[in-house]
Amino acid sequence: MITQEEMVQILQFVSKRWTDLSREPENKIMKTLPSHFWMNSVGGKAGKGRWVTMLMYTEEEADANAFKEVLLRWQTKGMQTTPNTDLIQLKKE
Repeated sequence: MITQEEMVQILQFVSKRWTDLSREPENKIMKTLPSHFWMNSVGGKAGKGRWVTMLMYTEEEADANAFKEVLLRWQTKGMQTTPNTDLIQLKKE
């Protein structure tokens, strides 16, 4: 478990790293990225008061919209007060 301050530090590090990479015109990582893509972010309850945010990209808008629908259904299930019977239940032994 990390603190909120540690999470801020991690996000700042990742952001700075990508910014630095994007400013290097001959960087191999930047050359592998597509020139056009769709991006979505969705967050939701995942357990007892926790939130999960997923950032993803696809090269096709239809793929991005389909995946976003899956994430929105998952988010809705996490907000329900009654347990879902269609979710897989893993038991710890």
